[in-house]
Amino acid sequence: MFEAEISELGRIAIVGILSYIILIVFLRVSGKRTLSKMNAFDLIVTVALGSTLATVLLDKDVSLPEGVFALLLLVFLQYVVAWLAVRVNFVNRMIKSQPVLLYSKGEFLRGAMKKERIHETEIYQAARTSGISALEDVEAVILETDGSISVLKKSGKSSSESTLKDVDE
Repeated sequence: MFEAEISELGRIAIVGILSYIILIVFLRVSGKRTLSKMNAFDLIVTVALGSTLATVLLDKDVSLPEGVFALLLLVFLQYVVAWLAVRVNFVNRMIKSQPVLLYSKGEFLRGAMKKERIHETEIYQAARTSGISALEDVEAVILETDGSISVLKKSGKSSSESTLKDVDE
């Protein structure tokens, strides 16, 4: 369990450094979106990249070129899917969920909360995190597509375009 050959540790160091540098290059070339946390698909790609990197480092049966190809393939697929999602509504709807209104106009929207498995205490927590001491100061609470909860404060101003326009009620 605590034994390791110097040659194996050397292989891990060399492969680790090279694959890490190559992954950084791939991520820089592919853009910021590759590691964003905008939706579940993005999370899956991020986890898959980490898993692939770990496999390249620790599995003697996976060569550096194979690992680099696997990393490149994941980054390329994420780029293609994100590119398509911006241009094709069907693809966008397939990989992204809609934000959901959980609290509005002084009322908890219990049906939406139950469907999304959000408890009242999580809404209170989100309000506190946003620096709000009373829900009467809240216009709306939204479960975002990435699973985070956004809290909109009452502004007293009427805006021509609401940030709630794409939120499911």
